[in-house]
Amino acid sequence: MRRCLLDREKVQVAKFAVGAHDLDDLAQPEPKQNVPGADPHTPIYPALHGDDGNPLTDFLQLDYLYTPSSDVARDAKFFTEVLGGRLAFAVEGMGARVAMIELTGGPPHVLLTDHLEGDRTIYIYRVKDVSKAVAGLKKRGLKRENRLEIPMGACSSFTLPGGQRVALYEASRPEVLKHFLGRQDF
Repeated sequence: MRRCLLDREKVQVAKFAVGAHDLDDLAQPEPKQNVPGADPHTPIYPALHGDDGNPLTDFLQLDYLYTPSSDVARDAKFFTEVLGGRLAFAVEGMGARVAMIELTGGPPHVLLTDHLEGDRTIYIYRVKDVSKAVAGLKKRGLKRENRLEIPMGACSSFTLPGGQRVALYEASRPEVLKHFLGRQDF
């Protein structure tokens, strides 16, 4: 009997803490409120602009986390079976394996690969004009650019002074991604 009383007291405290008036209020979620930043596609903060009114960066969106893996098949299985992600593709060619995992309904998507040097992920941001964006970063003192092509378009990557890796790409070939979707080579 004492335990039952304590449980009722806990419910009363819980009701008070969340503002519920009866037990049904605890079971029914409150209507969705208009909370700034709750929509993942709506920026939490307004775009950052310089004194001249122009955006400070040309970064449009973080599309991919290009992630080194010593065993892409094993890691892809973990990302899907344990983390609940969806395998978008698993491609093998030219001596490399790449798997794309979708953990959310939108970017960034995880690209697991065995051909990436180093042990740090590369954050791949989409930009409107890769040449313009790279020129802007170089004006701010960023050096050590590495130019490459990814299936979706031209790409430039940088290693930052702290060791982080960032790449910018222009989505000039968006149809290529559609070609890979659903493919499972391994």
